[in-house]
Amino acid sequence: MKRSGVLISATAALLLGLASLAQAADTVSPADFAEEASAKGIAEIEAGKLALEKGTNAEVKKFAQSMIDDHTRANNELKALAEKKNLKVSDDAELMNKAKAMILQVRDGENFDEAYANNQVVAHEQTIELFRKASKSDDAEVSAWAEKTLPKLEHHLEMAKDLQSKTRK
Repeated sequence: MKRSGVLISATAALLLGLASLAQAADTVSPADFAEEASAKGIAEIEAGKLALEKGTNAEVKKFAQSMIDDHTRANNELKALAEKKNLKVSDDAELMNKAKAMILQVRDGENFDEAYANNQVVAHEQTIELFRKASKSDDAEVSAWAEKTLPKLEHHLEMAKDLQSKTRK
């Protein structure tokens, strides 16, 4: 009887440990969020500038300008929040987004437009996932800001999917 009690306790402890790991995977620290979200914002701004320069489709250019405007505004808000909380923001796009930007740089015309639209769908899906994790943060201000920003990002994703369908060959 004693042995089964120990086994039950060990199983319960294991399940609690796994549950806390799963919860940890569903959240992101405020420091990691500030750095990653700002890097993603910078990548959006830089990709948008590239789209204004290399895009041929008027809707691509309109979308790109919207991304530049919205992500600049969001990054400024995030920077103010980060400064208040003594968190570091990125001043450069993360490595993966740099690689995507390099791929876009070698494309031209309709190929560029299609690649940019595809990139925007994936980028916004990843950013939404990050913001959903941040919305579950123990830091109430970080959580509230992420929650407030999510609808705009979800709208960006819908716009990107629409753009993707219009640029697909």
